[in-house]
Amino acid sequence: MTLHRFGNTSSSTVWYELAYIEAKSRMRKNDKVWMIAFGSGFKCNSAVWECIRPADQPDRAWAGCIHRYPATNYHSSI
Repeated sequence: MTLHRFGNTSSSTVWYELAYIEAKSRMRKNDKVWMIAFGSGFKCNSAVWECIRPADQPDRAWAGCIHRYPATNYHSSI
């Protein structure tokens, strides 16, 4: 759904994905997320995050539209 809403944002896409998970209230205390990002050239980053408390409000990127996702009428352009 991140790609559907924002398109390819390269390695920063993982941050939009984390914001989506938080906005959908799918993160609970002590949940862990392993984020892997691949950038241009030979770049790769990895981090493990642990939720210490659920997000109070959706990230601004998803505020006002999170109720429309997941998109049920999504058609791939491929």
